[in-house]
Amino acid sequence: MTDDIATAGDPAPDEGFLVTLFITVRDVARARDFYSRVLGGTVVVDENPCIVRLANSWIIMNPGGGPTPDKPGVSVVEYEPGDTTSIFLNPRVADVQARYAEWSAKGAEFLTPPIDRGAEIRCYLRDPDGYLIEVGQSTGLLRGRHAAT
Repeated sequence: MTDDIATAGDPAPDEGFLVTLFITVRDVARARDFYSRVLGGTVVVDENPCIVRLANSWIIMNPGGGPTPDKPGVSVVEYEPGDTTSIFLNPRVADVQARYAEWSAKGAEFLTPPIDRGAEIRCYLRDPDGYLIEVGQSTGLLRGRHAAT
């Protein structure tokens, strides 16, 4: 962890913009451990908010909270785990079987092993707060083969 975010490799671009993913977490330490130790990210800031660089992206994590002057009337709440989702992280990997084996060995619990869907091979896991993560490797898509509708 570095105290100087400017030397940590962003997420503060010199020009233009970049996209980060903010997730509301129940336990910052537990989420930080998952995204750094299990998925291999680099902790940029420990807390308030926690920032983990994950490959060429950044995950920002903080507990929920009530309205603030810049978001009046809006509360940030934790995800309620279940059988539905409306947003998920989608890391694309070079070798899905290798990531499945590596992350499983570190404690990640996948819903299924990787499944070949023609255009890609993919599998899903959940983070400690229940957020869905789709891990995918493009295969047929690289040759113009798209997923079935």
